[in-house]
Amino acid sequence: MATVATIISKTSPLDSQAPRLKSLPPLSLYIHIPWCLKKCPYCDFNSHATHPDTPVPEDAYITALVRDLESMVPNVWGRRLTSVFFGGGTPSLFSATSIDKILTAVRTLLPLEPAAEVTLEANPGTFEAQKFADFRAAGINRLSIGIQSFNPKHLQALGRIHNDQEAYNAIEIAQKNFDNINLDLMYGLPNQSVKDAHKDIHTTCSMDVSHISAYHLTLEPNTLFHRYPPELPDDEQSVDMQTVIEQTLKEHHYHHYETSAFSKRGRTSLHNKNYWLFGDYLGIGAGAHSKISFEYKIIRQMRYKHPREYLEKTLETGAGSETAIQSQHELTRADRGFEFMMNAMRLTDGFESAMFQDRTGLPITVILSQLDEAERRGFIERDHLYIKPTLVGKRFLNNLLQIFLPVPGSSKFDR
Repeated sequence: MATVATIISKTSPLDSQAPRLKSLPPLSLYIHIPWCLKKCPYCDFNSHATHPDTPVPEDAYITALVRDLESMVPNVWGRRLTSVFFGGGTPSLFSATSIDKILTAVRTLLPLEPAAEVTLEANPGTFEAQKFADFRAAGINRLSIGIQSFNPKHLQALGRIHNDQEAYNAIEIAQKNFDNINLDLMYGLPNQSVKDAHKDIHTTCSMDVSHISAYHLTLEPNTLFHRYPPELPDDEQSVDMQTVIEQTLKEHHYHHYETSAFSKRGRTSLHNKNYWLFGDYLGIGAGAHSKISFEYKIIRQMRYKHPREYLEKTLETGAGSETAIQSQHELTRADRGFEFMMNAMRLTDGFESAMFQDRTGLPITVILSQLDEAERRGFIERDHLYIKPTLVGKRFLNNLLQIFLPVPGSSKFDR
């Protein structure tokens, strides 16, 4: 872990009232590739469908990403990357040559830890055997595949571009090149039964991959499904689906370490776990978010969201400028405490109590009354070393997190 003394910080240590971080958390890099072959009706991510008459500006986007990263180096000077994650969109639309160029620039600008996890998101409709062998050669060592379902009817209802056979073929190609693979699965799908969900998770487990993510379909604003809601399973059916999914994964020796994440021993997602433990991350690319800690402040940033605007802003000036940043703000004391708990309470095993102060700069006593309330309601269990959610706390996570929401005008976090 980097010490604060090794970092070039834009903050002033003269503010004795500002919470101070004695050391800085691990640092990850997120790289957003915003294009997809088709926009799924449930997707609220910053993704944009490609058009045959408008080719993806791959080379220009790589140049923009590199300039974006160059502009951020002074903020994290001397720190190493513990993980890199190519998300989207569909990053596997890019050529292996392009991914290699991006990773070469990353290694030049920021050193990677020797065991750094480098993940690429991929969709079955973009799989080619040689292409994925080349991704591995470029430095990708973990693949995350958006399967969603093995049922052709459900894939069609979700608007996916692949069918069940393409899903099987994609996994076969992936396993020839990677030993660290995540499969994304969804449940609570239109007209899905509990039996359907059980079959999907059983099929997923039979693939014997290192990591499985199982998400409940939610109708997010600004999506086609939100405007025209399909018929979905009721709450009771969804709970039954969640139960059978968790039981099946446990029977196949997957550890349920985060709300929607399950892994074989030693195969948790290092990148995502850094998020949950309030680590730092640089986000480059259209609409990407960053969280960066300094000795006396923690900032959040967001890049321009639309790819065209991001390209214009990033390429209009020379390297080293921060024109890709649309907004930036500093976390208040209340932000620090609530955001830490909002993330860490997603972890099944919780967190070490000392980490709260390590990552926020605040003593854990600032949330003592909230911890007491959460324990009284049966949402958490704790001792002098650890704090973790109970089964009830995991089932009613939103209710648990509401306890830690700052009250307007309150000085709970200001002591």
